[in-house]
Amino acid sequence: MRVIGLGILHQFCDDHADCRDWIENWVTDAQGCIWQTPQDIKDRYPSASFLAEGIVIFNVRGNRYRLEVRLAYQMGVVKVRWIGTHAEYDQRHR
Repeated sequence: MRVIGLGILHQFCDDHADCRDWIENWVTDAQGCIWQTPQDIKDRYPSASFLAEGIVIFNVRGNRYRLEVRLAYQMGVVKVRWIGTHAEYDQRHR
């Protein structure tokens, strides 16, 4: 997959160094995968949540943080939309 929006992740890791390894591993994994269906993601990330319009929520570091991406499965593109703490996510989606 091609991952777009890496700058968002790099900036977040500058402020939250404890998730840097997880994010780097996720990026490497995503770039090496071909996700064609939500089940492909679920097989690797069982706690991922799927919303409308290709939005996928990944739990980062035991659900301390949340990563929101949009997938264009047929195009092979993952666009990073947002990352933040679980509390920030809850505020964002009230």
